[in-house]
Amino acid sequence: MRIRLRFFASLREITQWDDQPFECAAEALTLAELRSLLSARGEHWAKALAPERAIRGAINQRMANDSDVVRDGDEVAFFPPVTGG
Repeated sequence: MRIRLRFFASLREITQWDDQPFECAAEALTLAELRSLLSARGEHWAKALAPERAIRGAINQRMANDSDVVRDGDEVAFFPPVTGG
């Protein structure tokens, strides 16, 4: 599966990713599973996406829940619940 990942505000600063392609072997993942997979990429990722952090997610520019499914070709964005304009 190939998706586009976008990070905003403090998440972008911590991961040092803005808008990047991402590939994984899964055909589909829930948003929560993707977050867990990304957290395993290293210390900065684990810090940015820690389960106790209040992080919002969107799939294809629509707000998403942890149980929503991410599929090949989707755009997934992660951001803190309050960001500047």
